[in-house]
Amino acid sequence: MSRKFLNSPTAYALGMFAMMVPSQAFSSFYSYYYVEKLGLGVGLATLARVIYLIWDAVNNPMAGYLSDRTNTRFGRRRPWIFFSVPFFMLAFVMVFAVPEGLGDSGLFVWFLTALVLFEAVATLLWVNYGALFPELFRGERLRAKASAIQQGYQILAILIATALSPLIYDSLGFGPMAVLYALVFGIFMLWFVFSVREDEGARAEKPLPLKQAFRETLTNKPFWTFNIANSFAQTVNGLLGSMIPFYAKYALKIPESQVAILLGSIFVTVIPLVAVWYWIVGRFGGLRSWRAALVAYGLSAIPLWFAQSLGGGVAAGIVVGFGMAGFLVTPNVLSARIIDLDAERTGRRREGIYTAVGGFITRSSGLISALAFWIVGLLYGYVSGDDPGPHPETTFRVLVSVVPLLLLAVSFGISMLMKDIGGDDAPKVRSDTGTGTGGSLHG
Repeated sequence: MSRKFLNSPTAYALGMFAMMVPSQAFSSFYSYYYVEKLGLGVGLATLARVIYLIWDAVNNPMAGYLSDRTNTRFGRRRPWIFFSVPFFMLAFVMVFAVPEGLGDSGLFVWFLTALVLFEAVATLLWVNYGALFPELFRGERLRAKASAIQQGYQILAILIATALSPLIYDSLGFGPMAVLYALVFGIFMLWFVFSVREDEGARAEKPLPLKQAFRETLTNKPFWTFNIANSFAQTVNGLLGSMIPFYAKYALKIPESQVAILLGSIFVTVIPLVAVWYWIVGRFGGLRSWRAALVAYGLSAIPLWFAQSLGGGVAAGIVVGFGMAGFLVTPNVLSARIIDLDAERTGRRREGIYTAVGGFITRSSGLISALAFWIVGLLYGYVSGDDPGPHPETTFRVLVSVVPLLLLAVSFGISMLMKDIGGDDAPKVRSDTGTGTGGSLHG
């Protein structure tokens, strides 16, 4: 393997591509599959998310704490990722390979079980993958560059998982689609694992005791402000992805075969705009760029309300792409800086627990999204594909335009409580915490 490729932003981005193909397919189509296609009630789908979130509140922070305490010759994070790969593949297939003939209660039990298993293994993957970012890349500019490349690969994965999925499940079915995406995940995730090396100095440090580790995390005000604000914004990502198929059917009144075009209009636009936001971060810094991205993302949802056809939806989707690109690039820079400041204070690099707790906060966005779906459905009478109610068009216009605008307004308001935490000009992390390595900007 090329030494230049090892630990490069491109090598790291392979992991994002691998995880986002099945993860985006899950977030975009599980509601459509279970609620619209299989007839599971919105209330039951929301209840399953609530039960999962309670479980996630326990397993997410502990996954990070255990990751920080792991010490093997292969590193702290890589072993967890490697051994999670086959379990993630099986759990993902289970989500979309639902046996025929299940009643309402059987369908709910299957969905809840698949959800818990899938999200539990996903926690191990995302926590350990995310924990590598601050360790491998140091400094605001390098992190902005690595984040831009990472998000470019993420958008490519999103394109595959959203734009191609309607074509695949329409011709093959949801089960075969899940098997195909699981194989893509396995190949690229293993390629990523063998393309990165961890900083041995970081794992040589004695980890903090459990009580102190959680105390240091729970009393970190910038961390909580940033992640709570981010959770509302993250809800918009999930909401747009999962509601677009409904929006296409009921608001734009286009066939399933054209949903791929609508989704593609959003995500194709994001790829070149990632470079624009990389320049913005370099020019204005992480905090101001993040706030600007929240404003842009919120305003970009407005045109979705007015679209009446595929052409109007595509035009609105292109506008959404600009705001989404900013939100994909900017948070990583701030999150990594918060972890650096913790390392200066504690003398330990604790990416695992910060990534895990932050992940739990932002993953709660799934519950916010589910509650928004349920509440708006109640207001306008939508129950399921078997009972769409009298106003399904208004239901999904509200969910893709009004709700995102309100959520991002809340996110921006919370972001104003956060003070500047510095960047490249701020004091550097102590030299005994490791140096991490990056790589050149590829393609």
